[in-house]
Amino acid sequence: MSDELNPAVPDEATEADEPIKQRKNGLYPGVSDELAENMRSGWADTELRDLAPIPQAADTARRRAALSARFPGERLVIPAGNLKTRSNDTEYAFRASTEYAYLTGNQTEDGVLVLEPTAGGHRATVYLLPRSDRENGEFWLSGQGELWVGRRHSLAESEALYGIPAADVRELADALREATGPVRVVRGHDAGIEAALTDKVTAERDEELRVFLSEARLVKDGFEIGELQKAVDSTVRGFEDVVKVLDKAEATSERYIEGTFFLRARVEGNDIGYGSICASGAHACTLHWVRNDGPVRSGDLLLLDAGVETHSLYTADVTRTLPVDGTYTDLQRKIYDAVYEAQEAGIAAVKPGAKFRDFHDASQRVLTAKLVEWGLVEGPVERVLELGLQRRWTLHGTGHMLGMDVHDCAVARTEAYVDGTLEPGMVLTVEPGLYFQADDLTVPEEYRGIGVRIEDDILVTAEGNRNLSAGLPRRSEDVEAWMASLKG
Repeated sequence: MSDELNPAVPDEATEADEPIKQRKNGLYPGVSDELAENMRSGWADTELRDLAPIPQAADTARRRAALSARFPGERLVIPAGNLKTRSNDTEYAFRASTEYAYLTGNQTEDGVLVLEPTAGGHRATVYLLPRSDRENGEFWLSGQGELWVGRRHSLAESEALYGIPAADVRELADALREATGPVRVVRGHDAGIEAALTDKVTAERDEELRVFLSEARLVKDGFEIGELQKAVDSTVRGFEDVVKVLDKAEATSERYIEGTFFLRARVEGNDIGYGSICASGAHACTLHWVRNDGPVRSGDLLLLDAGVETHSLYTADVTRTLPVDGTYTDLQRKIYDAVYEAQEAGIAAVKPGAKFRDFHDASQRVLTAKLVEWGLVEGPVERVLELGLQRRWTLHGTGHMLGMDVHDCAVARTEAYVDGTLEPGMVLTVEPGLYFQADDLTVPEEYRGIGVRIEDDILVTAEGNRNLSAGLPRRSEDVEAWMASLKG
C-alpha cells in the first residue's frame, strides 16, 4: 500500500479554503507552487453522459413515495453512514446503511437522503460528495481523493443514475442546523448529521421512522425477489466450490473453506452477506462460529452457513451440514434426517395466511418428538414443548426474515413480524437444528460434538411457497450423491 502522500483530510466544510495538510512522517515535506499549478491543468473531461438509471430506480421512487405518505409535513433525513477506521489510517470496507440504500440505490459513504416537506408531499434530494476538487489539490493530496481511492460520480451523474436531484453534502449540516419544523432522522449512521439535528429530534419520533422503514421491507417487490434469487444462485455455486476442495481444507483448516466461499462472493457479488460459519466437528455446536480456525477431519461433519451478497446488497442465507468424507455415519444420518424431517414440516407451514410462528412450532414439534423417542428428554411431547426443555439441544428460533440484512426487518413491531401473518412476497429462512455440545453429560457420549443445521431461503407465494435454494440437495442420500459427483 503506497505511503508517499495520503495526508490527513481537512474538515470537508472548509476544504476549498484550507490547504491539504501533510501527514506526519510523509516523505514529501510539502508541495511547491509550481507543482500545485502543474497538477491543476492538463486533465481530460471524464464526465459520463447519457447514463441509464439503475435497474431499481422506479422501485426506490415508489418506496420514497410510501415514506412521504406516512410522514406528511415532516423533514426526513436518512444517512448512508461514514467510513469507519480499522486501524490508524486504514478503513473498513464501506457498507451503506440499509435504509439509505433501500430508498436510493446509492451506496457511497457520507451520502444523505433528505425529504423536504412540500404542499403535495416531499421533495427528495440526495446529498453526496461531488467529484474531487482539482483546484485545491484534493484529488491527489487527500487520502480520500480520487487518485487514491478512485473516481466519484459527479452530482449530475448521480442525478441520472438514481433519479433524485443531487447536492453537495458538505453544505448539508449547516442547512439542517437552520431548518425549522418537525424533523426525523435514522440514527446510528452519521454522528455529524445527528449533531446538526440534536435540538430538533426526539428518540421516540426517530424510532418510529426506523420502524416504518423496517416494516416496509417485510414484503419484497419483484426487483428484490430477483436479487435474492441471484444471491442464492451464487451461494449454491459457492457451496459447490467448497465441496470440491474439502481435501485441501483437511490439509489446512476451516479457513480454506472460508476463503473458497469468499472468492465466489467477491467474483459474483459485492461481498459475503455476513461472516461465514465454516464449523467442522464440535464447532458445529457453536451457533455463530466465525473464527474458522479449526481442523477439518474426515469422519466429522462440516456445518457451512454462508451467503453471497449481491451488488445491490441483498443476501442469501443458506446452511448445509456435510460429511467431510462424503458419507454420513449411522448416528450422523439419524440426527441429520431428524433435522431434515423438522425442516420439511417447517417449510410446509409457510404459506399465505399462516402465522409467522407456525413454521417454528411445526419444526420444534418434530425435533421434540425425536428427542423424546431417543430417550434424551422425558415426555410427553406437549410437556417438553410447554416447558421449553427441547431448547437445550435446539437452541435457536427456526427462521427469520431475509433481505438487504441477513436478519432483515429486525426492528419491525412484534405484531407485524413475529406475531404477524405471512403474505406473498415475504422471504424468510427455515433453519431447524440439533446441537449436542461436546461437554453435555446428559446425552450418550457418541452424540457429543455433533451439530446439524439445514437452512433454506423460502419465498411466500400466492399458492404456498417456493424454495429459492432448492438447487442444493437436502436429503441425506441426495447430499452424498451430490458430493460424490462434485468430487468425482
